[in-house]
Amino acid sequence: MGTRERRERSDKIDREIQSLFLDALRHSSIPSEAVALSAVGGYGRGELSPGSDIDLLILHDGRSSPEALSVFVNAILYPLWNSLRSVDHSVRTRFETHESASSDVKVALGLLDIRLIAGEAILVEGVARDAQENWIKNFSKYKDSLRQTIQERTEISGELAYLLEPDLKEARGGLRDINTLRAIARSEVVEVALDRVAAAESLLTNVRDSLHTVSGRSRDQLLLTEQDKVAADLDFADADILMFEVARAARAVDYVMDLTWHRIEHPASKKFWRRPKQTALSKGIELVNGELTLESHFDIGSDPGIGLRAAALSAQRGLPLSIEACIAIAENFTDLPRPWPRQSREDLVALIGSGAAMIKVFEALDQEGLIGRWIPEWEHVRFLPQRNVLHHHTVDRHMLETAVKAAALTRSVRRPDLLLVGALFHDIGKGFVGKDHSDYGSELIIPLARRLGFSEKDVATLSLMVQEHLLLSAVATRRDLDDPQTIASVLSRVPDPDSLELLHALSIADGEATGKAAWSTWKATLVQDLVDRCLAAMQGATAAKRPELTEAQIRKMQSRELSIEIRTREEGYEIEIVSPDRVGLLSIVAGVLSISRMDLRSARTRTVDGVAVMTWLVALDVHSPVPESEQLTIILQKALDGELDINAKIEERIRNFRRFPGIPVPPPVVTASNDIATEATILEVRMHDRPGVLYNLTKIISRFGVDIRAAIVATLGAEAFDTLYITDVQGGALSEERAKTLATQIERHILTQ
Repeated sequence: MGTRERRERSDKIDREIQSLFLDALRHSSIPSEAVALSAVGGYGRGELSPGSDIDLLILHDGRSSPEALSVFVNAILYPLWNSLRSVDHSVRTRFETHESASSDVKVALGLLDIRLIAGEAILVEGVARDAQENWIKNFSKYKDSLRQTIQERTEISGELAYLLEPDLKEARGGLRDINTLRAIARSEVVEVALDRVAAAESLLTNVRDSLHTVSGRSRDQLLLTEQDKVAADLDFADADILMFEVARAARAVDYVMDLTWHRIEHPASKKFWRRPKQTALSKGIELVNGELTLESHFDIGSDPGIGLRAAALSAQRGLPLSIEACIAIAENFTDLPRPWPRQSREDLVALIGSGAAMIKVFEALDQEGLIGRWIPEWEHVRFLPQRNVLHHHTVDRHMLETAVKAAALTRSVRRPDLLLVGALFHDIGKGFVGKDHSDYGSELIIPLARRLGFSEKDVATLSLMVQEHLLLSAVATRRDLDDPQTIASVLSRVPDPDSLELLHALSIADGEATGKAAWSTWKATLVQDLVDRCLAAMQGATAAKRPELTEAQIRKMQSRELSIEIRTREEGYEIEIVSPDRVGLLSIVAGVLSISRMDLRSARTRTVDGVAVMTWLVALDVHSPVPESEQLTIILQKALDGELDINAKIEERIRNFRRFPGIPVPPPVVTASNDIATEATILEVRMHDRPGVLYNLTKIISRFGVDIRAAIVATLGAEAFDTLYITDVQGGALSEERAKTLATQIERHILTQ
């Protein structure tokens, strides 16, 4: 079964229709030079599947009467209808055909594949010439309608790669999309990578042919009941392998379609004297024609982390990652060190945490085999089908969808990085015969998490998340929550509140990604009730501990002078600043580091006896010079003396950041609670990271007339999690009402930025 069989099928129909045409012409008053019979669409391409429609266009020169034409046409069509063939036909002059194509993109598409079956060749040649010229000339007019039809088909038929019972023709990534790509290529507007979908087209067409044959019907939806038959007919070992190949083919088509549309909407200049605008975004990475790509002369092999860095930037900024960048990274691939550097791990977390924007970037990397090279465990679940009525997606896509749902829940947990990584790999143990996927997945995640560079404590947490990702849903829906033994059984498997909140968020994300059959308001309410009861039994969580001072830091404090020491670390630079305390000091220091184009990764500060000790871990952006203690001291002193307008420079950074589209993110969450042990109000801020976050946050706190005695700041992927210890002017905790007001004002301020 293949191209030859489809061609032979088309040729057989041609011969039958040619005979009907000649017979009808002999019994008609229509001159032979005044009429022609042509094939359009799939039949025009000579690609007839067993159940395909026969698409005919009968052309005439306009001289014959309607009555004569009707008799002639019926003489051709009735024998075809009587033989139970499905025929779609139209009767037009050359002018009428042109007019119809001008107003209907579907007609215009079908005419691109017109070919003569019988009759006057000049008529068909003229229409073919008109169709091609019209398509090239008016493609800008057609493209919106063309894209709308694609979107409508996706809404109705879904995505072929991820459906349990996909429509091979109409679903996104199917045969209709391949034909659309071929038509776009004929517009000469943009180069289309048709070579990348050739194998996919061959497979999907063969599967469709087999489906028509084994089912005896013309439908294109590959039902569960027919997948085994089609697999056997095409000599696949089983239906799972068939659906694996179908998913892989559809994803290749979908990838090329996305790439093609992006290039249509962001065309490169064809004027040789006008170079495309290039904007540097990071070391070796730039923005060209709306695509994130690599600098042409950058040595990719010298920077093993550039692929993940480019992916994180692409997803977070809402920009597509160019196919050339993906190919270049794959061709010059260099293994990351083991364990991964912190920056690469953070880039992976930032990519996962980008929500829906992550999927297209992830798919681009996966198409070039990069995901499997970074994470070999991914290869087993790649395209792995789930022939289960609860699941709508392949295993890998389900895990991506779970990560998308988890990205919306990052404000609900203290460790958003663990939530995102756990969500991405929670089903990594699926597809191994004879193994429980939760048990085996918890084993697989341990070496994987160590390779990513997580601490042993974090590795244990991730293993627990994978092991128990079904626990809360199962207990909440199957056990009596009023029974103390039910709560005790959960606490025996979940050791602390942080792990419980991670499992809760993962349960929600996993359920929502699976679909309504697996997650409902009723189930969500039961799980929340279970979690509340378990948290009550655990007696709540504790805040992050304030940093302790070293002996070296204490000696620096005794001088009571500004001191800056910079130390090189594997993941960036550690900057230690000791300074006499003053109102707004933390904000000023954060602002100086930001305008020096340093990206904050973490910070720990402590104020004792009027002296502040701050330790900052920073990474440099593409425009930042290597920091020097002397120069940074001069800049900070100017800022402290009021000689530097930090606010204006921060606003400039924010404006530059906003030039890119970005992605939708959850709103910030700000909480305030009093800690009896430390006699301070603990302010926790969870939000998406961006330039000047800590500067703006600490500035509004300073205006509130309170003091920041200590701070623990962390950036996990693209999420900022700041814990600040606040006291009033007397050195005590704020009143409950004032703490609540402060939290509300900060939240409102962040939302307006």
